[in-house]
Formats: sequence, C-alpha cells, structure tokens
Amino acid sequence: MQQQKRQPELVEGNLPVFVFPTELIFYADDQSTHKQVLTLYNPYEFALKFKVLCTTPNKYAVVDASGAVKPQCCVDIVIRHRDVRASHYGVIDKFRLQVSEQSQRKALGRKEIIATLLPSAKEQQQKEEEEKRIKEHLTESVFFEQTLCQPENRTASSGPSLLTVFLGVVCIAALMLPTLGEVESLVPLYLHLSVNQKLVAAYVLDLKNSHTKHILLSHYLAEIRS
Repeated sequence: MQQQKRQPELVEGNLPVFVFPTELIFYADDQSTHKQVLTLYNPYEFALKFKVLCTTPNKYAVVDASGAVKPQCCVDIVIRHRDVRASHYGVIDKFRLQVSEQSQRKALGRKEIIATLLPSAKEQQQKEEEEKRIKEHLTESVFFEQTLCQPENRTASSGPSLLTVFLGVVCIAALMLPTLGEVESLVPLYLHLSVNQKLVAAYVLDLKNSHTKHILLSHYLAEIRS
C-alpha cells in the first residue's frame, strides 16, 4: 500500500516570497512610470493567498490588493502613484507583500518593496552617468598608480643578482692577494697580482675609500716609471 506523501509543516513567516522588482521608481515628468507592475511568483506545489499593504495608502492605488496564486504560477499586481507633487520627491515609501496558504490565516512569508518618487528621469539618468564616470575615473587612477608602483617594488625586493655577488667576491679576493714584488708572503707567486690588476678590481667595486685608490695609483705610477 502506497503511503500518502505528507506536506511539510510550514512555519509562520519563514516562507520565501518571490516578487519582482523589489524597488519601484516613479518619475514626476514621465507619466508612463506612474503605473508600475509587481509580479508575484509561486514556485510551490500549493496555492497561495496574498495581500498588499502600504505605509502610505493614500498616495497609491493598488489594483487587486489581495488575491490568490495557483501552484507554480505568477500574478501581476498593478500599482499607480496618484499623488505626484514636489513635496513627495525623494520620500521612500514601503509596500509589504504577505502570503499565506489558502486554508490558513497566518502569514507564511512577507517581502518589502520600496517606492520612491523622483522629479525627472533625465536628471536621474545624468546623475547616474556622472557617478559612473567618477567611479570609472577613480578606478583607472588606482589602476595606473598600482601599475607604476609595481616595477619599483619588484626592483627593491629582487636584490642583487648572483653574477653581481660573484663578481664582488672575486674583486675583494683580488685586493686581498699580495702585490707583485712582495717577498715575505706565503701565497704562491702565481697568485701575486700587479698594481694594475688591483686597480681594475678596485674600480669595479667602486670603492668609496679614495685613500685606498690613491695608494694603488701611486704604486702603479711607480711601476710604470721603473
């Protein structure tokens, strides 16, 4: 015997409500926007009852403010702004869409939709475009700053190359070896370097000590004269 599938128990206020759009914008200079449509979707396997509430019902006319939606169907709810005036510009009103199961009174779910009246569609569009341009400009500025900074960071963090380190060690070793002509030295004669060779090593290292360069240069000149 097949067991009858039981419907899960529905908790009050926890049922997701699917409605589009979630924001209504009316423009005073565009009468076509004074009428807006909310679409309520019912993806469930049971019918839903709905009711539309508003914080300022005197400003709006809601066609079919209550009704029912069949399972896996949708319904359109027409909302008209009937009090368009300058004192209402920028004021945010709210609609609340409540749904419940047809056999019950408790609200299973609810969704809030905000509504705003703006003076001009063109002004709003220009404002949005200006904000977009500013945002793009700031984004590009940050991008270029990062691009310029990156090579410097890489150069600073890369450190000296292996070739530079090796060359430095060789030059230091060359300066420490005895000079040709030194008798009292334990280093083999073939490792004795001329003053000229040591000068080359010193200039490669770019020694800051000018005194050391002067001594080596004096030895080199004396060697040439002899």
